[in-house]
Amino acid sequence: MMGTLKNHRDERVSVSVEELVPQDHFLRAIEATISFDFIEEKLRPYYCENNGRPSIHPIVLFKMMFIGYFYGIRSERQLEKEIKTNIAYRWFLGFSLSDTIPDHSTISWNRRTRFIHTNIFEEIFDEIV
Repeated sequence: MMGTLKNHRDERVSVSVEELVPQDHFLRAIEATISFDFIEEKLRPYYCENNGRPSIHPIVLFKMMFIGYFYGIRSERQLEKEIKTNIAYRWFLGFSLSDTIPDHSTISWNRRTRFIHTNIFEEIFDEIV
């Protein structure tokens, strides 16, 4: 007998991102091993203290770049799409399922404009490894 096709795409369930990411996932090991706290202080000089629009937190921005580098995602547009759909990436970045993911243009602007003429990302990678 052939089974019936069911569509549960609109089913609402109460679940957290924490529950959905396997305990042995690589990004959990990274999060448990590496403290990213130093990034905030290291990047503070590149942010204005008292004006401008709220930005992506520097640790989140760097972790996004880390995901792109480690998983071979070269395009900011593709990185945005991957983070929207990959629950482990959302977990690593501290996003819930309902959080809005930063737009690719925001990611690109930060990488190409805010830190222009610096090697800050290389310095951070070097400090981690």
